[in-house]
Amino acid sequence: MLRRHASLWGRTRTVLAPLALLLGLGQAACAGHEDRVRTALQALDRGAPAEAVAALNEELEVDTTAELPSLEGDNALLLLDRGNVLLSMDRYKLSARDLGTADKSIDLLDMSRGAADALGKYLFSDDAGPYKAPAYEKLLINTVNMMNYLAQRDLSGARVEARRLVVMQNYLRDHEEETALIGLGSYLAGFAFEKSGQPDEALLHYDDALRHGPYPSLRSPLRALTRGEPRSPRIAALIEGVDPLPPLGETGEAELVVVVGFGRVPQKVPQRLPIGLALTLVADDISPTDRARANALAAKGLVTWINYPTLARGKGGYSIPTLKLDGRPQRMEQALDVEAQVRSAWKRSEGTVILSAITRTLARVAAGEVAQGATEAAAEDSGPLGLLAGLLTSATLSALDTPDTRGWSTLPARIAITRTRVRAGAHEVVVSVRGEVRRVRVNVPAGSWAFVPVMVLR
Repeated sequence: MLRRHASLWGRTRTVLAPLALLLGLGQAACAGHEDRVRTALQALDRGAPAEAVAALNEELEVDTTAELPSLEGDNALLLLDRGNVLLSMDRYKLSARDLGTADKSIDLLDMSRGAADALGKYLFSDDAGPYKAPAYEKLLINTVNMMNYLAQRDLSGARVEARRLVVMQNYLRDHEEETALIGLGSYLAGFAFEKSGQPDEALLHYDDALRHGPYPSLRSPLRALTRGEPRSPRIAALIEGVDPLPPLGETGEAELVVVVGFGRVPQKVPQRLPIGLALTLVADDISPTDRARANALAAKGLVTWINYPTLARGKGGYSIPTLKLDGRPQRMEQALDVEAQVRSAWKRSEGTVILSAITRTLARVAAGEVAQGATEAAAEDSGPLGLLAGLLTSATLSALDTPDTRGWSTLPARIAITRTRVRAGAHEVVVSVRGEVRRVRVNVPAGSWAFVPVMVLR
């Protein structure tokens, strides 16, 4: 009898050991990236950016913003979030450092259909692997960081970011991935080179900006920069019918640029989708073998849902910012609809993400069936224990399907810009958006310029 109990205990341990491992993995896998940024985003919603930075510091396991974290896991992505929040607090130097450090650690995601396996790995299942950014995020790292350097009047740093942006732009064009987000980056790059006394380089960037948007605020600067001799049809069309404008050095005026980012792009969140609907959505792409396997497993009740990431609602993308300069209203033009670009990019990739979710789910269920068979064989005379083993194995394998919800969560939903000539001297800039009022005082010498970025991330 004693030997029989020992034998049963041995078989029970054979069952429980893998179950304990699976349950441990399931608990570890339940929390996605959205949990890591939840406290910070809630703080931003309350208009408390300092609390958001503190929450991000806790996740990054650093005590202060003066510290850089180890860039393991998705810490580089959290560093992008911290950098953007610091920019919203006018802490440009630290923000530039965070964005620049993160940029070196984040690769570009290949969005081609031939990269379905990699796309599924980075957007669906393997959220423990290195984060790879979609094109719009890589472009905006350099674009936003140019704002940091221009706010500090650091033209050398701004030109470095501009050149990094050009490398990314050329890569995207070579891979036929044009995006309207290039426009604002080219606009700011043109400004950096113009103020650096490199007009030819500036005109190349301004011309590129006009390929992606009308940017009427460029009319006056281009009238002065071209001296009536436009270098391209796009520049000619913008300044047609107007006389050249004297440069700032001749008029004794100064120039002011204000860029306002507001709201937040849609966050990635986990979504459960019925297997039947998922199969319908990828009907043109899924292999007949995988479709048959999925239908067979669904008929057995082994697969009823798949887990994958999707986009939630954005924040405040349709707000209208107002700007007053010395008490007088100023016209702002939309420079970027970031949310539209995010949704467009996601729409192009969503089918591939769902397909990857299905194929990975099938593989996991197949592994679960093998594990269930092994545990049932080991515990054949344990009665309910064998059934419990099978149920827990299936449930835990489903829990392991933690969608990859990583993304740059603190990107503004929209960005607006104004650029105008002002008299030399002191000026007050008042920006109102999303229930916040920001006041900035600038003092601009004759022939000089000031760049004021305002981020309201709520």
